[in-house]
Amino acid sequence: MTSQPNEHVVGAAGAVATDDLEGSLVDLETWYRLQQFYFYEAELLDDGRFADWLELFDEDLHYWAPTRSNRMRRQQALSIAKENEAAFYDETKDSLAWRIRRFDSGMAWAEDPPSRTRHLISNLTARHSGEGELTARTNFIVWRSRLEREQDWYAGERRDVVRIGEDGSFKVAKRRILFDVNVLMVKNISTFF
Repeated sequence: MTSQPNEHVVGAAGAVATDDLEGSLVDLETWYRLQQFYFYEAELLDDGRFADWLELFDEDLHYWAPTRSNRMRRQQALSIAKENEAAFYDETKDSLAWRIRRFDSGMAWAEDPPSRTRHLISNLTARHSGEGELTARTNFIVWRSRLEREQDWYAGERRDVVRIGEDGSFKVAKRRILFDVNVLMVKNISTFF
């Protein structure tokens, strides 16, 4: 029986991975620690601790959510915008810090009163991608409630480049957020993913 793309594999050494990421599999301890890192990130976002959340990212961060378009099966490579094309987010750590400061300024009317969110993170797969670096993929569902009647759902995947510090800590250096829809049917997109 041959492996299918995205099929999870648990190897003899306890490594967990998926076929569509390149590099050697991470061991179960690293996978578990990375999973806890992502759960902690979700907790920070849901608690509105955005300055603490920002500290999980490296200084040269690229935080990017490209747009999508519907394409024929043979043109799927063109369905996701390139880095120099349209994006929902195309941010650095500094620009995210500016967004976070704006929340506290009283000038971010789309978030005053603030939204309530719940980030559900799942299906973590990870591989070593270089010296001190991992490539990780997670799926997400984010529920957002605002005021009395506004409710929004977001679903998609995140692909991260994660750097491992000398002390074993993780920092996200690059994040690509890919929504499962072409058009976000929301009044604003002030939620982080």
